Amino acid sequence: MIQANYNPDVLTCLANLSNDEVFTPPSLVNEILDSLPEELWKNKETKVLDPVSKTGVFLREVAKRLMTGLENEIPDRQARINHIFKNQLYGIAITELTSLLSRRSVYCSKLANGKYSICEVFEDEKGNIIYDRIEHTWLNGNCKFCGASKEVYARNDTLETHAYQFIHTNEPESFFNNMRFDVIVGNPPYQLSDGGAQQSASPIYNKFVEQAIKLNPRFLTMIIPARWYSGGKGLDDFRSKMLNDERISEIHDFPDTSDCFPGLNIRGGICYFLWDKEHKGLCKVTTHKNGNKSETIERPLLEKGSEVFIRYNQAISILHKVKEYKEESFSNIVSPRKPFGLATNFDQFSKIKNSEKDIFLYRFGDSGYIRRDQVVKNKGWIEEFKVIVPYASPGDDSYPHLILSKPKVSEPFSVCTETYLIIGPFKDIEISKNVISYMRTRFFRFMVLLIKNTQHITKNTYTFAPKQNFNESWTDDKLYEKYKLTKEEIEFIESMVRPMA
Repeated sequence: MIQANYNPDVLTCLANLSNDEVFTPPSLVNEILDSLPEELWKNKETKVLDPVSKTGVFLREVAKRLMTGLENEIPDRQARINHIFKNQLYGIAITELTSLLSRRSVYCSKLANGKYSICEVFEDEKGNIIYDRIEHTWLNGNCKFCGASKEVYARNDTLETHAYQFIHTNEPESFFNNMRFDVIVGNPPYQLSDGGAQQSASPIYNKFVEQAIKLNPRFLTMIIPARWYSGGKGLDDFRSKMLNDERISEIHDFPDTSDCFPGLNIRGGICYFLWDKEHKGLCKVTTHKNGNKSETIERPLLEKGSEVFIRYNQAISILHKVKEYKEESFSNIVSPRKPFGLATNFDQFSKIKNSEKDIFLYRFGDSGYIRRDQVVKNKGWIEEFKVIVPYASPGDDSYPHLILSKPKVSEPFSVCTETYLIIGPFKDIEISKNVISYMRTRFFRFMVLLIKNTQHITKNTYTFAPKQNFNESWTDDKLYEKYKLTKEEIEFIESMVRPMA
């Protein structure tokens, strides 16, 4: 029940514009700021930059901490306000609208030098929260800074171009006259439509992190999508840089987005990290799930022999036990995307079999028959037994989760569109059924989960799942016994993955 005198923080009530531009709740901002050393807020020389200001909430909450921390050194309240807001807090807004909102949150006035501004010493209306509309720099149809599609974002002055000021320059230090920042903090835009099919989008948050690192602050902390853990579209180089950067001292991981952004589902979850210029060594990893925190463990960002970040601390011992067997990866029998060269929207098929030579086509929605000569590649698989599994995973990222959609046998003289990946091919139906028995186990799907970071499950996502002897069928009990998993390890797997009906 809401109390009669309840006065909510307006920044907790704002709806997100989209998954591209997510507003950060004040409670989460303070959790992020708590990872920074307390002495920062007691130093009148500390300088903080939010280069992706949307609501101003990061700067506002930093201001509160500085107001308390500097009370003894600058006892006069107005003098303390003037000093903090003029000399310690800086922001770059991402749009004109968010520049006004940020100034209103931080200065209590959309004009920094306005009548109602709490800071008395600004001479212009922007204060230290700047915004200038800039244009993309087109090169061969894309922006050379952010990769935006000219076809999508070459707009007139009345429309937002999403040319974010902070990353559209080779000299980010020029924004505030080569100022050195102790802290860079923020929640950058996550992605941009790239003009591809089916609302295709490319990540952009990585560019903000890389630009911030160029400024060489003492500390950098940002909240970003966690799909960089295993790379993928536009993120492989960023993943490698991050996982080999020993200055990352903490990662706080949210596999289910709703644990930090209620009402949002960003596939692969969310994380925030702390980059500490003076740190070198292991990283403290904490998982946040259903409002609870896991035990924080200090460990390498990269496990030996791995190219991706294992997000669950409890999974490390399981992975080590599996790797001791040195078995071939299941991914070696998984096809790349579009196994027969037929797109998801392929529609040149018939509901009836017009010729004895026609082959069956599995596709999203209605299936049917096509001619053999319509198959673009892997024609040698047509007459073999195969297992097909949907390329997209079911549901959201809440747990326990299915991880995979149901696999099924694709009989000889059948193919599929890119809705599915192919497992195999195999010599007979019994082996195909045994493969399915393995794929249905919680153990198998848990091993897939360790790399899965988006709705789409690619060939590489199956890398940690070991290949088995498929002359026999498999159950979880057989697999738990084979890999000598403890009761606690089994309970963790079963808390993450639900049975497949």
